[in-house]
Amino acid sequence: MSRYLVFSAWPYINSEPHLGTLLHLISADYYARFLRSVGEDVISVSGSDEHGTPIEVEAIKQHKNPKDLTDEMHKNILEILNAFSVELDNYTRTENEVHKEFVRDFYLQLEKNGYVFKQSTVQLYCEKDKIFLPDRLVVGKCPYCGYEKANGDQCDNCGRLLEPTLLIEPKCAICGEKPVKKETYHWFFDLPKLSEEISEYVKTLDENVQGYLKSMLSEGLKPRSITRDNRWGIPAPFKGAENKTIYVWMEAVLGYLSGVVELERKTGKNLFESFWLDPEAISVYFIGKDNIPFHAIILPALLMASKKGYNMPKKIASTEFILFGQAKFSKSQHIGVWASDALRVAEGEYWRYAILALRPERGDSSFNWQDFDKMVNSDLNDKVGNYIHRVLMFLNDRFGGVVPANESTSKEDEDFSKSVMALQEDFIKLNYDLKIKDAVKKFVEAAELGNQYFSSQEPWSKIKSDKPRASSILFNAVQSIAHIGFMMYPVMPKKATKLAETIKLTKLSKPEKWETIPSGTKIGRPEPLFQKIVIKY
Repeated sequence: MSRYLVFSAWPYINSEPHLGTLLHLISADYYARFLRSVGEDVISVSGSDEHGTPIEVEAIKQHKNPKDLTDEMHKNILEILNAFSVELDNYTRTENEVHKEFVRDFYLQLEKNGYVFKQSTVQLYCEKDKIFLPDRLVVGKCPYCGYEKANGDQCDNCGRLLEPTLLIEPKCAICGEKPVKKETYHWFFDLPKLSEEISEYVKTLDENVQGYLKSMLSEGLKPRSITRDNRWGIPAPFKGAENKTIYVWMEAVLGYLSGVVELERKTGKNLFESFWLDPEAISVYFIGKDNIPFHAIILPALLMASKKGYNMPKKIASTEFILFGQAKFSKSQHIGVWASDALRVAEGEYWRYAILALRPERGDSSFNWQDFDKMVNSDLNDKVGNYIHRVLMFLNDRFGGVVPANESTSKEDEDFSKSVMALQEDFIKLNYDLKIKDAVKKFVEAAELGNQYFSSQEPWSKIKSDKPRASSILFNAVQSIAHIGFMMYPVMPKKATKLAETIKLTKLSKPEKWETIPSGTKIGRPEPLFQKIVIKY
């Protein structure tokens, strides 16, 4: 048994999440469930990222206090996560006092270790609104790729980390006026001090992550500002920084640590040392490719600079983008399918299957309503649901719901059991390799095999003339349903749990052998697991 830390990028809650945002939360929940089902020791953590300038901008638009806005949005996302069956061990928020305390102490330690310095700097300032314009309070053209709507902290098109003063033709995000340059001072993280260590560390990561960071590393790492002049955030702990707050990205990534601290305090278990300070523990981060720099450079560098011996990120499961038509899902540009709209079309677990099956691991994936229709009505209802229902109904009608004995084994039975067990092993291996997109379809493939087996063996034609043979067919079909339930569980946990209750499985852990439901087990009368949906497109 290994220890796993499973993390999802913290969703920024200035607006309701769309499917692209939910992808990483659902992926983390899926992976944590899978790991537990095969016997691993797991902690899963994420939370609402609620500080920084975009929240300030949205609060100004809605004439609200930022805290009131994020209270509402955090409550809303908890309801959304529940609807999508996302149940992480700790889904918290950056306004949590444990997080704020941890962040302040962490940066004081970095300052003590010689990785923080104060420096005067020139920043953009809006004379109309009388404020400095950090991060997303300023927009302009990216100096690297020419994207017209780049933000002051990062370009959403090429993913490069930016500073507001690097933008070409910058504008204030509040009023649209051209800002001026004005001198101020900030505290910086001395990232270049760790250039050699970071370069060596990046070599341990997946090739796609290395490729994404290649140009950034070749240009040389630069100091990163820790503080901002905005008001909504964690007050900076440094002497003389009374009017500064911690830059949202430099504190949100520390939520992976503070979230475990908070969980430890809630449970009374020794979790932080057991997971974060165990060199054998495996940490897995589910993020979009635009977040790679913060998770593969900034966070590892912060952990190194702390000198605490924290676990470095071992697996960064980054994805490309889910496209809506030809455009990237985007909250800022209002492109995509929003959570509340999705739930009006179909229940959350149908969306879990679709989102995971679309997971853009090797390139961008395009969402369209026709494919979603096929996934629900064909994959889930016609293939999986139909197979399970016809077997269990036949068992109830012809065998009184009691699993019969395996009295007459044939080559067809052996081939069927071997094929399903092989699919199960593929499912497990693919998940350990983080090839989730392929893994989630294995329970559908197993149901297809089941339908072929059941139809070809025709137990209904043998029930009178050869009952031992009919019994064996039913015995094997029921066993296959237990294996399907195991593979379905991390994808659709509520549906799989309902199935487990019907077939009298006490837990949906990995079946170690073919016979999972013993002969003589009294099965409940089944209800359809899935229903078809109607989509107008």
